[in-house]
Amino acid sequence: MARAPFEVLVYPYRQRPDGQFEFALMRRADAGYWQGIAGGGEDAESHLEAARRETFEESGIPATSEFMQLDTIDSVPVTEFRDSTLWGEDVFVIPQYCFGVHAPDVEIVLSREHTEAGWFSYAEALTLIKYEGNRTALWELNQRLKGKGPRG
Repeated sequence: MARAPFEVLVYPYRQRPDGQFEFALMRRADAGYWQGIAGGGEDAESHLEAARRETFEESGIPATSEFMQLDTIDSVPVTEFRDSTLWGEDVFVIPQYCFGVHAPDVEIVLSREHTEAGWFSYAEALTLIKYEGNRTALWELNQRLKGKGPRG
């Protein structure tokens, strides 16, 4: 399958008995930092189809789970991707589309891309995430889950 010039980022979430939300992060095997589920689109996949596939491949969370597309779209330099030569010399950045996925009773099954996974509060997750755009997506998801507007 051909690597499409876009990326997806997915944050699994669940609600604790106290009503607070927590978010799953995975530690990357190749770089050691924590992030949500991330991966590239393939062929003519839609953003949601890519998010569903990547989520299942990297965590075992069923593709039939409830996904929420976020407004956050981040720009990622093509130099971050080993397959970027496929897109030619005119593509400098690709968009990263962000999602949340409801995973209330799921045990995460790691792929070879990650060494560990954990569930974290919003505050904990913010301190672990490497990229600012990834933090923005988590902020948006947290605000939406709490039923607050952007300034609430």
